[in-house]
Amino acid sequence: MSYFSLRSLLGGGYFSQKPWLVSFILIILLTLWLSLGSINAQEQAPEKAADTIPLAKVMYQTFHAQPIEKTIDLYGRTAPDKQARLSSEIAGKILATEIDKGEKVTKGQVIALIDQGDLQAQLDRAKSVLSVKRQEYKAAESLKNRGLQGEIAYINALAALTDAKASVASVELRIEHTSIVAPFDGVVENLFVEQGDFVGVGDPVATLIDLKKLVIEANVSERHIQSITQGQPATIHFIQGAQTQGTVRYLSQLSSPSTNTFAIEVEVPNPNQHIPAGVSTQVELNLETQMAVKITPAMLALDDEGNLGVKTLVENNVHFVPIQLVKAEQDGVWLTGLGEEVDIITRGQGFVRDGDEVVAVKQTSELETTKP
Repeated sequence: MSYFSLRSLLGGGYFSQKPWLVSFILIILLTLWLSLGSINAQEQAPEKAADTIPLAKVMYQTFHAQPIEKTIDLYGRTAPDKQARLSSEIAGKILATEIDKGEKVTKGQVIALIDQGDLQAQLDRAKSVLSVKRQEYKAAESLKNRGLQGEIAYINALAALTDAKASVASVELRIEHTSIVAPFDGVVENLFVEQGDFVGVGDPVATLIDLKKLVIEANVSERHIQSITQGQPATIHFIQGAQTQGTVRYLSQLSSPSTNTFAIEVEVPNPNQHIPAGVSTQVELNLETQMAVKITPAMLALDDEGNLGVKTLVENNVHFVPIQLVKAEQDGVWLTGLGEEVDIITRGQGFVRDGDEVVAVKQTSELETTKP
């Protein structure tokens, strides 16, 4: 609209007839002016904020890697090295029990006696028959050597003598079986009979265990089985806090189809037999030696995705490194994958993120690592 046309409108009394229109135009112009000022302020605000916000301040400590053995912990229970269930090999009445339950026995010591019945009479008869058959055999042999008796008669006499010897041996063995004896040194864990009981062939009499050595059975994952060797030393931790050393004596070459784990056996010496069978244990095995640094749990941090790791410094910039645990101890953890030397943020790691530039101050005392 030209100057003359605007003047014509004004002179013609257009706005004088509609004064509300003037107010409306003024309000629109004022709103546009305020909006332009707000946009300019927003564009300049980030630049001013960047100039005024200070960098975060953190403290760090320099760690040097050390050789440490990577270990695995397995769990199991102690079991006797030997365990035998003694059964009767002959039917008869228990005459006496020579040992009480829980007592120690030596190899060959009698635990229980079974009535021999007429076995002694059978033995005397078998020995008498043997004596006769031995004389008949000698006579047959003499006649054969002189050519007065044939080969068949001699062979029959020899067979009769052999049969008589077998009868004597059979009765003697049955008499021997009337004594239930310990097959090895051990402890009578169970005694199933009392004097006067009748036992048949195969009936249990006692259970004998050997505690001079203990065996711990455990399962190893397929990831670690090739790092374990037969004869490898192992550290045994008992539930009550005691500790001893053992040796891997068996490694299974076939995994369990249900768990994909391999069975192993660790032998533990128990010369005084003060460690009972059935005690819960933790078996610690060394797998390999790695370079690692030891830190306290207070130095661990989480990244934006919730991964556990440590926040290190690289040229005053925060660098998050996920943890690779080698070994855990009561006073700290050993981590690998951090290089031969690394600067780890020990204070203020919860207020910075991966990639942030920070003001780093070297830690001057051990106590500062425990401060929040």
